[in-house]
Amino acid sequence: MRRGRFHIYAYKYWVRIDPYRMGTHLAIKILLLEDDKLFNETLQDFLEEEGFILDTVLDPYSALDLTYENRYDLYLFDVNLPYENGFELLEKLRYAGDMTPTIFITSRDDKASLTQGFTQGGDDYLTKPVDLDELLLRVNAILRRQSRSQMVKIGIYTFDSISKILYENDMPLELTQKASELLLVLLEGQGKVVQLEQIKERLWSSSEMASDGSLRVYITQLKKYFPTQIHNIRGVGYQMSFDA
Repeated sequence: MRRGRFHIYAYKYWVRIDPYRMGTHLAIKILLLEDDKLFNETLQDFLEEEGFILDTVLDPYSALDLTYENRYDLYLFDVNLPYENGFELLEKLRYAGDMTPTIFITSRDDKASLTQGFTQGGDDYLTKPVDLDELLLRVNAILRRQSRSQMVKIGIYTFDSISKILYENDMPLELTQKASELLLVLLEGQGKVVQLEQIKERLWSSSEMASDGSLRVYITQLKKYFPTQIHNIRGVGYQMSFDA
């Protein structure tokens, strides 16, 4: 079973902070599935110029493979595709627990297709020809909704679980990408012990070699900000406590 995106609970209280206040879409990663190569490249160029990180594919099988290997903040799926359509692909992902926000981009404009797109778990639906400015507005709207439901306050710090940036008084703190991902994994544990195997699966892709030494380095980075809240359960995993 594919791992899914977990809901993040605030252990102190919810906060509303705009993740775009830094003037760019930091570390927002999008998977684009569009079988028209020219249109695929057009969307990629436009979104990368807007500061997003893009992985692009031309068929649903390649898209599915990438969802197993990477963690994305947003999917942009065409509907009319070779082998299977975008609705069927998203149905598989939702069944496997992947709740990544998804926008369908399609030439279908009939009510039945619109209904199917939302029924299968789509978050928005854009018909071709696509106005790129409208696409950007819709992408930003979805990411803002995600941000507002996934900002967590931990003591004096605020963690943006989409951009994976830790803040103190609205100022970003120094934290490597994998240390930030580790913090997210520990938060998702909701105070429970997170198994070493689960941590390594999240921090390293299938093509990378997991390292116990590197993991200890990332833990040390986090303990700089949370010296008493991260606990090593020897031989089992790590736990983050949230006692007042």
